[in-house]
Amino acid sequence: MKKVILLLPVLLLNFCLVLAQDAYERKVFVSSSGDSLNYRLLEPETMQTGEKYPLVLFLHGAGERGNDNEKQLTHGAQMFLNPVNREKYPAFVLFPQCPEDSYWAYESRPLSFMPDQMPVGEEMPSPFRAVKEMLDMYLSNPQVDKSRVYIVGLSMGAMGTYDMVSRFPDIFAAAVPICGTVNPTRLSTAGNVAFRIFHGDADDVVPVAGSRTAYKALKAANASVEYIEFPGCNHGSWNPAFNCHDFMSWLFGQRKKK
Repeated sequence: MKKVILLLPVLLLNFCLVLAQDAYERKVFVSSSGDSLNYRLLEPETMQTGEKYPLVLFLHGAGERGNDNEKQLTHGAQMFLNPVNREKYPAFVLFPQCPEDSYWAYESRPLSFMPDQMPVGEEMPSPFRAVKEMLDMYLSNPQVDKSRVYIVGLSMGAMGTYDMVSRFPDIFAAAVPICGTVNPTRLSTAGNVAFRIFHGDADDVVPVAGSRTAYKALKAANASVEYIEFPGCNHGSWNPAFNCHDFMSWLFGQRKKK
């Protein structure tokens, strides 16, 4: 009986992944330099002619890298498929997949995740340049509401979230980095983007100082920023973050500042 109980969460996760894999369309984007980027797309269930819809770019963590165009849906994808959410918050949702030995924001894994030791001034790696080109392609769609473009990322994807917003702050209305880190000097450009940051105070992978320092830097940049810290939570702080009752309403309530 104990084994059955232990298996139930695994079976439930696999079932949710199957649902997500069916609902999210498989896509491959080829960049201007010839690099291929696997990604998944979820469109609004019913699109009305002349209507505009928000766009969400979701960046997964290091554990979901690969070339199967599936693992990136492990965390977060089901949230957008929830029938209530899908009806209430119709949107274009993009889940790109980072290649196995690559990183979103950096050419290689930073030697330290302490914020003051995080890299500054690096060029975008080719997979991340492909993500930006793919995003630009969707932003050219007249049915995308360019005042409501959001970016969400966890762990490595949160580092990518900070990186993308610091480089292209005029694109995004809101950013949600979960258990991430960034050199705080990079956030001076992000004052017009609304942030909601999540982290567990017991994180032994990416130190909680990454989010605490980012919060202070964004405050100094006059950004609208909220920081939510989960006591006793280790690295998987995306689980309580996604379970926040107002996660979706906060995200889809943000609009780009004029």
